[in-house]
Amino acid sequence: MELDRLSPGWMMGHSTVRRDAAGLRVGMEIPPWEVLVSAEKMKTTAALLADPNPIHFDVGAVQALGLGDRPVNQGPLNMGYVMNMLAAFTGSHDCLRRLRVRFLANVLAGDRVRAAGVVTGLTEAPDHGGRWAECDVSLAVVGGRTVLRGTATVALPGAGAGAAESDDHEENKT
Repeated sequence: MELDRLSPGWMMGHSTVRRDAAGLRVGMEIPPWEVLVSAEKMKTTAALLADPNPIHFDVGAVQALGLGDRPVNQGPLNMGYVMNMLAAFTGSHDCLRRLRVRFLANVLAGDRVRAAGVVTGLTEAPDHGGRWAECDVSLAVVGGRTVLRGTATVALPGAGAGAAESDDHEENKT
């Protein structure tokens, strides 16, 4: 699954202090993001996405399919954990420019997962006034299997990600 060039302001209100690009280097580990996966949030997400697949909310259906005895998390939620890690690292969800992932295994209700990453490349972006960071990213069950791997591109401070610095987003003005 791939998300490419998300529009600025797509997740307003979830910004943190922007990281100083000068201290970044290739090989730098991105601070991990951990979350305990909630069956209730899966059920809510299934309703919001109009996702009729009962493996996300019906333990009986999960058992009938031989998938165990816990609901299976939706892929978009798993991607969201990686996106939150990248947002915490850069200081804003607005900095995410590209995310490509491959799903490798299921995440189940009650699993504690950890999103992790490493900076694999830094590119000057003079037309944007900053730099891009290429990153390898993953999501794993703590103490267990890797469930998602991929790559991401994030804009570093001054790299055209300015929507995070104000609540005035051009696309929201009339």
